[in-house]
Amino acid sequence: MFCITNRRAKFVENHIMSSAIASLEPKAIWANFDRLNAVPRASKKEEAVIQFIKDFGQNLGLPTEVDPIGNVLIRKPATPGMIGRKTVVMQAHLDMVHQKNADVDFDFDRQGITMYIDGDWVRAQGTTLGADNGLGVAAIMGVLASEDLEHPEIEALFTIDEETGMTGALELKPGWLTGAILLNLDTEEDNELGVGCAGGIDVTFKSCYTPMNNSSKLAYRISVRGLQGGHSGMDIHKGLGNANKIMNRLLWAIAEMADLSELSGGSLRNAIPRESFGIVAVTPSQERAFKEAFEQSKKEILTEFASLEPELSIALTDCQPPAEVLPADEFKRFICGIQATLNGVYRMSPDIDGLVEASNNLAKVVVKDGLIQWECLTRSSVDSTKWDLVRQLQAVGQLSGSTVEHSGDYPGWAPNMNSPILGVMRQIYSDTFGHEPHVAACHAGLECGIIGKHYPELDMISFGPNIRGAHSPDERASISSTQKFWDYLCKTLSEIPER
Repeated sequence: MFCITNRRAKFVENHIMSSAIASLEPKAIWANFDRLNAVPRASKKEEAVIQFIKDFGQNLGLPTEVDPIGNVLIRKPATPGMIGRKTVVMQAHLDMVHQKNADVDFDFDRQGITMYIDGDWVRAQGTTLGADNGLGVAAIMGVLASEDLEHPEIEALFTIDEETGMTGALELKPGWLTGAILLNLDTEEDNELGVGCAGGIDVTFKSCYTPMNNSSKLAYRISVRGLQGGHSGMDIHKGLGNANKIMNRLLWAIAEMADLSELSGGSLRNAIPRESFGIVAVTPSQERAFKEAFEQSKKEILTEFASLEPELSIALTDCQPPAEVLPADEFKRFICGIQATLNGVYRMSPDIDGLVEASNNLAKVVVKDGLIQWECLTRSSVDSTKWDLVRQLQAVGQLSGSTVEHSGDYPGWAPNMNSPILGVMRQIYSDTFGHEPHVAACHAGLECGIIGKHYPELDMISFGPNIRGAHSPDERASISSTQKFWDYLCKTLSEIPER
């Protein structure tokens, strides 16, 4: 089971635990979200949740299909008086990002997410919450199970593997959907109507080394912990600490006095890395200089991030001397490569104020057993800019002696400001809430661009409730915003135009 440190325990004190989640309003969402979060659903491990959604549709007596890749489609007829309206595809992805704090004992393959209420927020105990995109899934389930909502014919599309490759959307077969409008429920600001998104590509650096026997009598474990992390697209412009970059600064400072044995930082490409751990060997004659250089670098980093990352912790602890270390020249090439790898914004959009056009997340770094590897997720809403950034990363690889591979390329979603459903939903929003919605493209990877390649006539829009800290254990979902989102969704379905 999970355990909670004193730092995490303060979030739990005096809060109602997850047994109360199902009773929150709107029950149509929260009760289904509670059920969904009992099912493990890591990307590329969606077998259980696919069966869960399949059973859900069949138990409602609705036509339910699963395609060869694992996407689930459930069809529901229009309610009386709505038969002549356009068919709506409601879409969300089944998988979630599995992240936890290092001091939390949790098995994502076997355990459901444990939730609690913190004021207006629903949170998880030391892990990601799965509100991305579980609240979208739960909202669709609520519509499918409803007996009193007005809606046109619904095609509920639940895709798989959105977070680590979008293979569900990529493998979606033409001709399966008949809808004219697609409502993607994967946006994390309740005042926003999404009309565009970034594309992305995975970039991986690899090199090999021959380990060298370690003769040093002293060894230390370096740990970088306590960073916020977050979504590698939506949060990339905030300047948050990247554990891999911070670790590299520490290694750079002590490289003349120590040898690197192994390193592990970050986990998933779409999450800003929060933690990194390394082991270095030091000769007794260099110990004093090593510690002085480390403490100086640590002081500089903590000062720089004091206001932005108040929980950042950098520690140096004794450990058993390792049997092997990297040769000194390989160590230098490695830290030069990490130093040169861009992390953060590459270019802001010249056309949409405040929108990141292109970025790179230095997501994961591993040095162990003769292999050096670091992994990035490169995003851009402009395809040519994406490839320009990829070429820059390839240049880093060539200069640092690494091979560079790229895979998982997926397109962005170009905004259509003349979208008919955008006009309808803008009017509904302003009439309901008394102010205009924010119409925007985002720097996240939504499936709309890929689905639009298969179904170019679909009129698409994305929206959702307020979710903060996605892809990190600080992920939380607003209760009041989820009610607003549900009301808006129901009103939209009741006002879908005629065919």
